[in-house]
Amino acid sequence: MNIKRLLSAMLGLPLVVLVLALGNEYFIDIFFAIVAIISMYEYFYALKEKANPVKWIGYLSAISIAFIHLIPGFDITYIGLFLPIIVVLLFIQSLVTNMKYNIKDISYTLFGICYITLFIMCIPLISGGVSSKIYLWYLVIAAWGTDSFAYIFGKVLKLGKHKFSKISPNKTIEGCIAGTVGALIIALIYTYICNKLFDSSISYLAFGALTVIFSIIGQIGDFAASSIKRYTGIKDFGELIPGHGGMLDRIDSVIFIAPFAYLLYMVIL
Repeated sequence: MNIKRLLSAMLGLPLVVLVLALGNEYFIDIFFAIVAIISMYEYFYALKEKANPVKWIGYLSAISIAFIHLIPGFDITYIGLFLPIIVVLLFIQSLVTNMKYNIKDISYTLFGICYITLFIMCIPLISGGVSSKIYLWYLVIAAWGTDSFAYIFGKVLKLGKHKFSKISPNKTIEGCIAGTVGALIIALIYTYICNKLFDSSISYLAFGALTVIFSIIGQIGDFAASSIKRYTGIKDFGELIPGHGGMLDRIDSVIFIAPFAYLLYMVIL
């Protein structure tokens, strides 16, 4: 068993719990802005042999997360305006630098902003209130619960026999299924605790189904990150978190789930 991975999880999870449970909306915004900045740095560093991204616009977009709740009524409408502004800035940069940044550089930058900034931005949007924080944990459970159970089942117990994809050769079909089942069990236990402690009436069926959906999306996010690493020829996005790699290695599932959870919660809550 990877001791570094276990110790990192034991130290990192309480920090995330404290931030999300006790932090107000402004503190959470700043926290995820920092996460986005680190992730953007790792993404740009991975691309150093492939493109020349417009870094200052990428970092500026990440910093903008810190100001979400300073803008009255910030919601998906503002996100819709965000992208066209970014596209205009990118082409202005290309214009004023006499094509120092070409269409490939602009495309890689825009993808990074969508993949990192816009996805991460959805997390503080979900955690806008006390009740919303309850629902936010289904994202964490789906992402990290799936990852933990898949790792235990596939790597520690060595029960994974059938490889899932060449994109991520260490992952097995058995591990992926076990991860989703494990996340579902944790989500149902969490629902029971919330209903008892907060006298709420969260549906076991609805949020059990959502957890399964989130788990599957999170695993696609994991494969997406692996495909980026394979394309850029790196093993991990960084060494920030021992046993896990970089920030992006740790949050690749969570941020993939976040926009889908935000949109689904807008519909059903």
